[in-house]
Amino acid sequence: MVSMEKTILNVKTDKKLKEAAQKAAQELGLPLGTIVNAYLRELAREKRILFSVPPVPNLRLQRLLKKVRKETSKSRRRAKPFTYEEAVKYLDRL
Repeated sequence: MVSMEKTILNVKTDKKLKEAAQKAAQELGLPLGTIVNAYLRELAREKRILFSVPPVPNLRLQRLLKKVRKETSKSRRRAKPFTYEEAVKYLDRL
């Protein structure tokens, strides 16, 4: 078995951020230290940092979504949701 020499890493962070991270880690069933170590290993291995940002639709998709919202608000409500094929046909018509 490979033995890892342990060390302590002190990091200053916002108290609320630490508490939120601990809660998220707990919900995942992992200790926060395990998650931090995984991020540190990835940083050392990849030598890059990835920040997750919520996806933002491009302008074409934004216009399409606006048009869909406008059309669906005019039409009466459907009794059931679109099937995949119906949704594709509908979007192709726009």
